Formats: sequence, C-alpha cells, structure tokens
Amino acid sequence: MSTANPQTLEWLLNVAIEHEYPVGRAVLMEDAWGNAVYFLVSGWVKVRRISGDDSVALAILGRGDFFGEMAILDESPRSTDVIALSPVNLLSISRERFIQILFKDPQLHHRMLQLMVRRLRQINQRLQIRSSPPAVKLAHTLVSLGESYGQQSSKGKEILNIPFKDLAEVTEIGVAETTKIMEKLHEKGWIIIDSANNIIELVNWKQLINLAAKV
Repeated sequence: MSTANPQTLEWLLNVAIEHEYPVGRAVLMEDAWGNAVYFLVSGWVKVRRISGDDSVALAILGRGDFFGEMAILDESPRSTDVIALSPVNLLSISRERFIQILFKDPQLHHRMLQLMVRRLRQINQRLQIRSSPPAVKLAHTLVSLGESYGQQSSKGKEILNIPFKDLAEVTEIGVAETTKIMEKLHEKGWIIIDSANNIIELVNWKQLINLAAKV
C-alpha cells in the first residue's frame, strides 16, 4: 500500500478493517477468497492447498505482502486457505472498494502488476531448481524469504522460525531432508536457529546465496 499515492493511501486506510489473529488461526478460509484483499501489517502466514483432510503449504508470506488479489480479479473458486504462523495483524479491503480504487490510481495498479510479475518469476525459479539437490532448493527458499521479508539484525537477516514441515512443503523436499539440512547449516554457523525467540538468523548470507545459486 505504501506505493499508492497519498490520497489513495488515506482512502484505503479509512476503509480498511483491521484484524488480529493468534498463531494457528485461519486468517482466510477457502470459501472466503474473492471477498477482500488482505495486507500483512505484521506477522507471518502460510497459504495452504486443501485436498480432503490433507493440506500442503504452497507459500509463506511476511510483513508488507498481501494476498487475495488474484481471486478478486479472476473470480475463480479456491481450494486454499491462509493460516497464521505467528501473531498476525492484517488490514482487509473489500472487493468492491479495492476494484474501485485499483483502476483509478495508476501507481497502485502498476505496483500490483509488479507484484504479480515477481511472483511469476519466483514460480519460474522454483521450476528451474526442481531437479537440484535438496540443500540447494532449501537454501533458495531461505534466501527468498530473507530477501522478501527478512529483518536486518546484528547477526544478519532475521526470519520466523518456520516449522520444518512448512519449509519442506514449500521447498518440495522431505521433512527429514529439511531437518537434516537445517541442522547442518546451523552446525556450520550459516544460520542460527533461535527457538527461544522463535526466529532463524541467516548469518552467513553470502554462503547461502552461493549455495542457492548452484542450479
């Protein structure tokens, strides 16, 4: 929203509804897609695909990102939901109001297109590394999360201590492989898994980038 012009930003904030969710709560149910756009003010969420009683994490999103815009624009049904991985603060804007302003503010319109292109690029990158070793794929996931949502700290880039199951599903590798690789990265000092504060410090950023680039 910060890329909208000041008048648009003021209008959006006036019509937005604020939501707070605890860890594990469903932020968006599968039958609610297309009703609103959601902006992540703080916290982390995962987007899941649902198939019967099973679910698979498709993406992990952090502060500054948003979701729900594609369902508004293409109006197709969704078999996905969104779950809070940490305490989450959201702003939602109804479908009607979002469409109303989207096509009146070229700056916001352009930003939405930029985001969609970025997401397509990320999908293409994931396809390109699909046959790469698990460590390369996991490093790519960590670097992507760090670049998109990481907070700078004295030790490096700081991200949420994301459950290994979710990391594994997003990376498309096994949970056992993910656990083994994360433990090895921790032992090598490339990352610090700080369970007490529920964060992962991406300490050796250069080495992680180098590993992720070994396609």
